[in-house]
Amino acid sequence: MNLPTGFTDTATDALPLHVIDRTGYPQWRASQDAPTAAWLDAHGFDANAGLALVLPGADGGAGSAVIGVGDVLDPYSYAHAPLVLPPRTWRVASTLGAGELAALQLGWGLGSYRFSRYKAPPRAPAQLVIEGDASAVFDELAACIRVRDLVNTPTEHMGPDQLEQVVCEMGERFGARIEVIGDEDLLTQNFPAIHAVGRASHRAPRLIALHWGDAAHPHIALVGKGVCFDTGGLNIKPGEGMRNMKKDMGGAAHAIALAELIMARGLPVRFTLLIAAVENAIGPNALRPGEVIDTRLGVSVEIDNTDAEGRLVLCDALTYAAEQQPELILDFATLTGAARIALGPDLPAMYSNDEALAQAWLDAGTRQRDPLWRMPLWRPYLRYFSSTIADIANSGPSRMGGSITAALYLERFIPPTQPWAHLDVYSWNDTDRPGRPTGGEAQGLRAAYAMLRSRFG
Repeated sequence: MNLPTGFTDTATDALPLHVIDRTGYPQWRASQDAPTAAWLDAHGFDANAGLALVLPGADGGAGSAVIGVGDVLDPYSYAHAPLVLPPRTWRVASTLGAGELAALQLGWGLGSYRFSRYKAPPRAPAQLVIEGDASAVFDELAACIRVRDLVNTPTEHMGPDQLEQVVCEMGERFGARIEVIGDEDLLTQNFPAIHAVGRASHRAPRLIALHWGDAAHPHIALVGKGVCFDTGGLNIKPGEGMRNMKKDMGGAAHAIALAELIMARGLPVRFTLLIAAVENAIGPNALRPGEVIDTRLGVSVEIDNTDAEGRLVLCDALTYAAEQQPELILDFATLTGAARIALGPDLPAMYSNDEALAQAWLDAGTRQRDPLWRMPLWRPYLRYFSSTIADIANSGPSRMGGSITAALYLERFIPPTQPWAHLDVYSWNDTDRPGRPTGGEAQGLRAAYAMLRSRFG
């Protein structure tokens, strides 16, 4: 198998790596010989989270290393190690439980990641010798890296065509069935909102569907917002707001990666993956404020703001998903800046119309150290979408509760009895942190898979 970056299956010349938290440090230090203890003290090492220290060997060279960790079940507790330790081979010398080892391996892989399509990384990561069966960890790591790679790739090389290619290649690898409805076929097959958002781009809008699994298994639907670039349309974004809009397909990246992880692990479900792939561009036929468009559900929508386009493409995709009556629908979208104002960049906002589904996703996030926060579907705020000429507007004059109102708009297209959860996700790291380099990021993805595995596995 091709090993992820940062790993090796060859232990030759590997040096011992000690993994210590602060509570266990005094006992571990007391077990070291006098020169090693003096070296630790001279460097002020106390096993604080994020620290690493190379310990000298008898010949004066590197003999081993020790890293300090915080929460031993949090992958990011270990993610500093690959780029602070020398780029050579290391093997775990500490006794770790299965959960700790899995967290270490996942964190090591996340910490080794650098997007290298256009620029070589400044240095190679340290190599960790694989311990035990790491296939499940590596599949989760691959899903996280899939999100990062898709989001980091500029729109020039990650438009609707390329998203379609990614899904098609994935489907072919796992024997799935692919269905693509594009351009004018969106109108003839009743996806008018997706068409309206994407019609001004030179790259045709499309709905990409992947169908996989045994018909006897429970059916779920995964939906992703695939706005490959968002200018804001005629309500054009300022330059600062437009700068990183290649990431506006981050929801699609999450849905694609989750689908790939489900197939790789053989989870006993049947799923439909739906990606609404468009570019929100400016052109002579761009969507205009004040227009009224149709939707697949038959709900007419007045366009208050062309920059509230993600909910438009999602409403057609969600309607189509609900028509299939799955056991649950999960959608992922970089939907609102308001969610970031409310919760910051690291904590995705989750909405759900089903208490059990919502709690299961929250609980999985806690177990996996992949947190999300539930927000309320406060239905009185539907008043912000009132329209005098259409059933609903896509936005309104108030900036109050922007993430909540966006989720309420989506819920309008979900049948009351259909279990559904929506994740408003940032998909991005604004700054470099251990295991979280600036750029695309998977958030709530591991929690979603753990929730599905717990429910259907």
